[in-house]
Amino acid sequence: MPPSPSAEAELADELDAVRPGLSASYAAALPGARAAVLTRLWRALAHEPLPWIARREAAGGGLVLHLADGRRLHGPPADPYTTAAHVTGVRLDGRVYDRPAALVTALGVAHGDAFAGELDHSTASLALSLADQPHDTPEPLESREWEQAVVDGHPFHPNCRSRPGFTVAEQLAYGPEHRPLVRLGLVPMADGLVRGEWPAWLRDGGRPLVPVHPWQTAHVLGVPAQEGPLGHPLMSLRTLALSEDGPHVKTALSARLTSSVRDISVASVETSLAVSDFGEAVARRTDGLLHVTRTLGAISAYSPDLAAVVRESPERYADRAAGERVVPVAALPLTGLPGSPAWLAEFARLALTVGLNLLDLGVALEAHGQNLLVVLSPTDAPVRLVYRDLADIRVSPARLARHGIKAPEVADRIVTDDETALRRKLFGSLVAGALASTAGSASALGAALESVIRDLPRTPDLPVLRQSPLPAKALTLMRLSPQRAGDQWTHLPSPLASKSADLD
Repeated sequence: MPPSPSAEAELADELDAVRPGLSASYAAALPGARAAVLTRLWRALAHEPLPWIARREAAGGGLVLHLADGRRLHGPPADPYTTAAHVTGVRLDGRVYDRPAALVTALGVAHGDAFAGELDHSTASLALSLADQPHDTPEPLESREWEQAVVDGHPFHPNCRSRPGFTVAEQLAYGPEHRPLVRLGLVPMADGLVRGEWPAWLRDGGRPLVPVHPWQTAHVLGVPAQEGPLGHPLMSLRTLALSEDGPHVKTALSARLTSSVRDISVASVETSLAVSDFGEAVARRTDGLLHVTRTLGAISAYSPDLAAVVRESPERYADRAAGERVVPVAALPLTGLPGSPAWLAEFARLALTVGLNLLDLGVALEAHGQNLLVVLSPTDAPVRLVYRDLADIRVSPARLARHGIKAPEVADRIVTDDETALRRKLFGSLVAGALASTAGSASALGAALESVIRDLPRTPDLPVLRQSPLPAKALTLMRLSPQRAGDQWTHLPSPLASKSADLD
């Protein structure tokens, strides 16, 4: 039996049929896409607690991984905070692999075949994204345009562009980096749950209408949908901005993107207004340094596959008349601003001041580059933050009580007094995620942190941040452990430039 065609080849064949004008650009983008995914994979192999790696050692200006079965894997040094696609090949017992999927297949580890398929799809989809970029584009003006300019996807996940279940035509029609307009569907709800003020434009007489993503309508729901409004897809793919000043609509999208299946639980709809009100109240304690986009309404037909959330646009928290603009943190490298050490330090000071103060109050943000946005002044100074999508924060009743704050009535899964879990949530998303991807290297991140560490709030969590190592999600280990639910973690070398600063 002949081997199955790779996702790269399958996508090329589909592209020839639906958009032949991109075929040459796609072929040219494949080497860069392979290097981008392989760089993320090599980072994971170098730093995650994978049980089939016996030990790691520096050798010959690179890194050698000694596998449990006696084989050796050779590659370059692995900076866990780099975002540059610099790994073009690694050697497994003398054979060079430049394709991530082929490497995982050769490693022969448990659950590796499924993961290799995801990597293959991630590489092909990333090449498609790279191929469909205009040569000359004006600088984005709105936050949604910045989101569409983020082509590479997750900065550290090997599945940065994995979209299994999406045809080429669907990727081009729905992927934000392809800059489409997406027509939402509207499904009448006979029985269900509504929280907040469900807008009139999402009602048909007395019946509420659930906005649904067209992919969900075609592949999951199996029910017809009325024609709904047009929207611009954002980085999360399932969330759309309806107009320049209109709300954002988060739809259920039951597809696996990077790690998770994207749906909206009934519990999250049930507690959506309580979480939103709580987040807004806590943000008011930051002296204007943080705003949280409010949830305006949420709906569920008692199914995670048929639900939606309507929330404010981050744009409302920038004074456009005064020259301010809102940029998602994931897009900051595209602005060129992080190239200035002084600017990067100022941004780190702002983000960590807000994050540490909220953590001390009892709220750990999932402050990665997609959830966190920054408001820039007319001179591009970072002046305040905007946070959206409170679904994955963690709330500590014990910490809240110490500050005289009543714990909100929210889903049990976001409530914890576990100090490690709270610190992992913030430090893993903000420092190992948003700040690391903005800095782009261990040296730049460490220099920024070292320059501001003395200015940060003296909370009990600050000394822990100073200590090595830094928590980060073990994203590849999680994909290779489908039998284990929930997050798994690794520990990265401290990004701080030195350990000499005295916090007292």
